[in-house]
Amino acid sequence: MGFRALLTDRDADGKITSTVADIDEARLPEGNVTVDIDWAGLNYKDGLCLTGGGGLVRNYPHVAGIDFAGTVRQSADERYAVGQAVVLTGWRVGEAQWGGYAERARVNADWLVPLPEGLSTRDAMIVGTAGVTAMLSINRLEAAGLTPDAGEVLVTGAAGGVGSIATALLAKLGYSVAALSGRPQHADALKALGAASIVDRNEFLEAPDKPLESARWAAAIDSVGGKVLGKLLKQVKYGGAVASLGNAGGIGLDTNVLPFILRGVTLIGIDSVMQPYATRIAAWKRIAETFDISAYGDLVREIGLEELPDAAEQILAGQIKGRLLVKPR
Repeated sequence: MGFRALLTDRDADGKITSTVADIDEARLPEGNVTVDIDWAGLNYKDGLCLTGGGGLVRNYPHVAGIDFAGTVRQSADERYAVGQAVVLTGWRVGEAQWGGYAERARVNADWLVPLPEGLSTRDAMIVGTAGVTAMLSINRLEAAGLTPDAGEVLVTGAAGGVGSIATALLAKLGYSVAALSGRPQHADALKALGAASIVDRNEFLEAPDKPLESARWAAAIDSVGGKVLGKLLKQVKYGGAVASLGNAGGIGLDTNVLPFILRGVTLIGIDSVMQPYATRIAAWKRIAETFDISAYGDLVREIGLEELPDAAEQILAGQIKGRLLVKPR
C-alpha cells in the first residue's frame, strides 16, 4: 500500500531537490512500529536536511522530518497498541533514517513516546523537538539550583521555535523572562507569551565587551551560540547556569575562564537527540502539565508537504516565527 511523502534527492552534480511522490510501503526502513503520521514539525535541522546543509543526510533519496506525531498502524512491540497516539523526537530520525515528512513512518519502538494525556497529536507538534529541548533545558537548570526567585532568566533566539516555547514555559513556571531577539517586530508576541522584558540583540552585542561584565542573569537558555553565548556568559550572576542547545549564530565560543572561576558559572550542554526514554517521558509529562497551547496559537502556522522546500530556506534565513506545522495528508 502506498503513501505520500516529500522525497529529497541529490543528482550527479550534487544538487538537492525535494518533490512529493507516492512511495510503496515496502521502501520504509526497518522497525517494529509503523505510524500513520498526523503532524510533523519544521525545525532548523530540517532546513539543513532539505537543503543538504551540514552533511546531516548521507544517503539519498531521503525523507526528512526530525519529529512527528500520529497513531500506531502496526506494532510488534507490546508497549504500543494499534490506534495508540505517539510522538517521536530525536534518534536521528529524519537524518540517518526516513522521518516525518510523509503520511507513514516505520521506526524502532524505543524511539517513541506515548502521547501524554491532555495533548492532541497537533498539540504535540506545536511543542515538538523545540519544546522538548526547552523543557530539558529548564529541568537541567533547576537541577543546577535555579528557582523563580533567583532573578531574571535570559532566553536568546526568543522568537524562534525553542526560544518562544522556552519563554512560555518559564513564564508559566513563575520565572521572570528576558527575551533576546534580533527581530524587534516580534516583541509584542513574546510579551504575550510571558516575557517580562525584551532585549535587542544588536544592542546586546554592541555594548562594550569586557572580560567580566555586570551580573544580570540568574540563568540563560541559549539557542544561538557564537558571540551571543560568549557575551552572556560574562553577565551571569554568581552560581548561575547557562543551558546551551543550539548554534544558529555559529559554532564558535569566544569567552574566557573568569565567569567560571570567579562567579562559579556552569555551562550545561543540552542534547535532545539521544535522550533516554525515562528522561523524555518526564519532559513530555511536565510539558502536558505546564504548556498553554492556546496562548501559543498566534505563533503557529500550518503547511503541506509541497510548501516545505520554500519553508526550509526561510527557517535557515531566520524568517520563521514560532512553530511551523506540517500536515502530510
